[in-house]
Amino acid sequence: MHEIITLQLGQQSNYLATHFWNAQESYFTYSEDQESAVNHDIHWRPGIGADGTETYMPRTVIYDLKGGFGSMAKTNALYNDLEEGQTPQALWNGPTVLQKQPTIPQSAYQQSLDAGLEPPPLSTDSVRYWSDFNRVFYHPRSVVQLNEYELNSSIMPFERYATGEDLFASLDKEHDLLDRDLRPFIEEADQMQGIQVMTGLDDAWGGFAAKYLERVRDEYGKTAVFVWGNEQESVRAGGLSRDKRLLRLANKARTLTEVYKHASVVVPFTVPATLPGSVALDGGSQWHSTALLVAAMESVTLPSRLRDAANRDTMGTLADTLNAMGKQNVASLGMSFAPPPTEEEEEGMDWTNDLRQRQLVNQKSSGHAAVLAKENPEGVFLDINFTPSDQLDYVRRRGGGDDNRPRVFSQVLTSRGYEVNEQAQEAKEAEEDERFRRKSSYEPVTRSYHTSLRFPLLDSFPQIFRDDNGEPLKRGGGLNVTSSLSTDASVCKRLKLLGTTVVRSIGMEDREQLGNELAEMADEYHEGWSSGSDDGDDD
Repeated sequence: MHEIITLQLGQQSNYLATHFWNAQESYFTYSEDQESAVNHDIHWRPGIGADGTETYMPRTVIYDLKGGFGSMAKTNALYNDLEEGQTPQALWNGPTVLQKQPTIPQSAYQQSLDAGLEPPPLSTDSVRYWSDFNRVFYHPRSVVQLNEYELNSSIMPFERYATGEDLFASLDKEHDLLDRDLRPFIEEADQMQGIQVMTGLDDAWGGFAAKYLERVRDEYGKTAVFVWGNEQESVRAGGLSRDKRLLRLANKARTLTEVYKHASVVVPFTVPATLPGSVALDGGSQWHSTALLVAAMESVTLPSRLRDAANRDTMGTLADTLNAMGKQNVASLGMSFAPPPTEEEEEGMDWTNDLRQRQLVNQKSSGHAAVLAKENPEGVFLDINFTPSDQLDYVRRRGGGDDNRPRVFSQVLTSRGYEVNEQAQEAKEAEEDERFRRKSSYEPVTRSYHTSLRFPLLDSFPQIFRDDNGEPLKRGGGLNVTSSLSTDASVCKRLKLLGTTVVRSIGMEDREQLGNELAEMADEYHEGWSSGSDDGDDD
């Protein structure tokens, strides 16, 4: 079934994953005459609940610190405290005293879901934890609380790379985390296609993830591993002191050099400081920021779970496309979106001309990915670029020339929601055999996919998207999205800049090694390519 196992590491990653799982849950169909466009067996596992009923739950392992789960309990309505075949065990037969901390009350949204009622609208004030807008039941085995550290603690902050490394080492020595947490989900899969990891890159979760991935790669050497590395939002990072910002960059440098060795694809991403006017975002709300991120991330990975054979591919194929020249596995995430057209707008629309007008004139919409790639053989640049802005070394001007854009080596494009006429579909199929063929040394390797399935705007999703009149898009509808993953020459300069920035803050014993590893990574992104200038050449 080509299952995908997910690892969620940390509070912000769990916000991101909650949006992801809510979207997957919305794709289920419940009538016999309907079939979902998504193969649910990829991300969901069947099981038997405590009362004998059949269950369907995410194939995921959720790690968070003490207090990070909010009001969510380890057990739920489908599972009691003991799993099948388990019996109570105790090493102490004497009297016991149970001490409990005050429980966190459920949000009104969760109370309504449990009661089967229409939930009230969510707001930034009512979402205190990621569990406050969660719509999914998880298997008790998925929930792993790390009691060694407390969320947002000022006494023992979980913010240094080495702290995450040490925590993983101590836990793994005591429990063997892979055997206890991850292996049960892998062993029940028929044919696992890959593992996706959502983690922080610039805090202690980076060190935790690096050690975890090292173990995963030792055990599953040929498995595709995608790492979604979210970073401190640009808006909020601006309020940090210089020392804190430098610490985060040092954490990021260490994480990238280690994760790079083991991951098939690494995607550092964050909410950019500047957004289109069609996005209204509260930069201080993780509920808001991760909603925008997941619209891009969930869309670009759709091919790994679609039923449509013409637009379905595995994580391994996507990784091979992005690694066009061997070890270019640091990718950039981009997205464009548009509200679905009204019935009046759809009638008589010339799709190709409308697409060209939208893309080349005002970039309101990016349309079908295959057509876009054909229109722009040097790579498609979408409206929102999620590459962390504090490391960007070039300015992407709206409407500017191509000389302001980095050379693209490879790109995966997914468009969803847009209608494609038969002529465009035939053109796409005719080029099927050439999608991996670079026609010249200046053209990227591209692979494009399309589905009519729109991105769902659920009642758990914030109203961050606006229509042409500036009004929030209504919940319950959908969004047309084009999303991309690409590897390009800008990574070379960004890695060099990162090394220059942080190497002096690293201890002498690690400085040379870290600098050399960043330089070796950077070399992968300019070798064999020439932009016609001295940009990207070594000094």
